Amino acid sequence: MRSLYILPVGRFDVLSRVVGSLAALLGGLASVHYARTGLSLSHYDAKAHLVVARRILDSITPGWEQIGAVWLPLPHVLTMLPVQVDAFYRTGFPAIAVSVAALGVGAASMAAIILRLTGSRAGALAAAALFVSNPNVLYLHATPMTEPLLFGTTLMCAWRLTDWATSDSLDVPRSLGWWMVAACLTRYEAWPIVGALVVLALVARRRRGTPTRALVPAFWQLARYPIGAAVFFLCLSRATVGEWFVSGGFYVPDPELQGQPAVVWEKILEGTRDLGGVWLVRLALAAVAALAFAALRWRQGAALLVPLGMFAAAALPFSAFLSGHPFRIRYEIPLVVASALAIGVAVGLTRRASPAAALAVLLLVSREARPFDPAAPMLVEAQRDRPNGIGRQAVTACLARDYRGETIFASMGSLAHYMQELSHIGLGIRDFLHEGNHPMWDVAIVSGGAPFAGWMLVEEVAEGGDVIAQQIRANPAFTDGYARVCEGGNVALYRRLARGRQP
Repeated sequence: MRSLYILPVGRFDVLSRVVGSLAALLGGLASVHYARTGLSLSHYDAKAHLVVARRILDSITPGWEQIGAVWLPLPHVLTMLPVQVDAFYRTGFPAIAVSVAALGVGAASMAAIILRLTGSRAGALAAAALFVSNPNVLYLHATPMTEPLLFGTTLMCAWRLTDWATSDSLDVPRSLGWWMVAACLTRYEAWPIVGALVVLALVARRRRGTPTRALVPAFWQLARYPIGAAVFFLCLSRATVGEWFVSGGFYVPDPELQGQPAVVWEKILEGTRDLGGVWLVRLALAAVAALAFAALRWRQGAALLVPLGMFAAAALPFSAFLSGHPFRIRYEIPLVVASALAIGVAVGLTRRASPAAALAVLLLVSREARPFDPAAPMLVEAQRDRPNGIGRQAVTACLARDYRGETIFASMGSLAHYMQELSHIGLGIRDFLHEGNHPMWDVAIVSGGAPFAGWMLVEEVAEGGDVIAQQIRANPAFTDGYARVCEGGNVALYRRLARGRQP
């Protein structure tokens, strides 16, 4: 077998830098394309992420508590300053720029891993091409969604841990630790990914001959960073919402998946096939088997196990769907990224046949997943709310006509995306009374918004209706003092009467 560990330790090579630059350029072109087609912010979560970033400073009660606890904080903290500019907030440009940069970092890291392990330029190019050309991956990198930052940070962790596992020194670079922290504060998928990467890197070092007694302190040097990040977030959650970890309450359980592991696993495989194609899944399974076999057979090739840690991303959708979370196709996109990396490493192991193998792989996969495919599953999922958006225009027109600066009582947990849409008629987050505005919210959710709100927005359908809709159903007197003035897209708008009741 070809000797491994071609690159100097700790450095990107020229090819990886070129691959990263080209990937970022493609991401920039994709962002322009999807902005022109009106799809950059079509996903409701894309708008909601902008709202969370904006509300840290633009709020009735601004401050660090507005970071919240349902989503991890890093993506919102990175963009909280630029989205205070109305034009950036309305377009999502700063968060999209982060996504484009993450595409470049991820592609460069992927190429560097393969070059480090196999020295194969064909394998590196094949993996990067599979990564950036997938229409679902490419679309996400043209939006303010948080998955791109997840891919960039976890692939960088995979590269740095591969680098560490193949070096002669046991010292853990501080930069590697901070990349793990960044990943673990971006999305929950990073928690199992980083954990698996660390374990596999240690296994690789042990198989290469490092004594166990020397690996114990090395484990702590590595593990303290993700553990510290997780503890920090749990404390942040406790301080902001009063719970150590928010795991439910924002969806209606799906009985078709809840408590059925076999059904959930098949659904995850089905989602991965839909996103990447049947051949991507077949080739990925073959690649995983080949890398595991090579790593277990040849001690010096043990580091081939490290990239397989990216498949630990499956732990999050498996756990979520098993607990009843509705199926979401984008939860399987990290598995497409992991598949591209594994296939690229396997191509690199074919040595002289790697150019032909790379070409065959790209031809097989590209037949089922073409860049900018308008029917790609992620684009379809992103546009699920479009009919409701059209319906909400009637509510927007009512506010544009009659709004005079009064506070609007609304649940950000259900209507954050609509709050961002209302920025186009001049509304900021400080115009809304929402869950993050304690203790005013606590009084308002009992009293029907009085005495704080002149308006009330209610999501009446999605996920069974928001918390305000549930209060109205439980107590029809909740709307006393308000008149229902507009509705559309599952949203109802109430306006306080001149002589409404007081709490």
